[in-house]
Amino acid sequence: MTSSLKSRQLGMSFIGLVFVAVVLGSLGVVVAQVVPTAIEYQAILKAAQKATDGNTVVEVRSIFDRAAAVDNISSITAKDIDVTKENDKVVVSFAYQREIHLFGPAFLTLKYAGRSH
Repeated sequence: MTSSLKSRQLGMSFIGLVFVAVVLGSLGVVVAQVVPTAIEYQAILKAAQKATDGNTVVEVRSIFDRAAAVDNISSITAKDIDVTKENDKVVVSFAYQREIHLFGPAFLTLKYAGRSH
């Protein structure tokens, strides 16, 4: 009875290990491509908040462009932001999408949107 328990082995086969490694490696590559877009989104939010210091649309766009140049923002420009006023307060909003090529015809599309406070 004890010999039958000892002869049975538990664990992962080499093929299973290779499969898990490929899946984790692929996931790591995708995460490594998504993280910079999330960091850029945070920089865009910061630039939009800075841009609310302006009083006119031209001034708001100019402030946004300067902040975008400092933070190396390439996904949107000042032409892409919407400038409105709510209760005598300037509000800057934006929306854009980024595509990450995965393989062959497959792409991962990330849609970002935000507005100043």
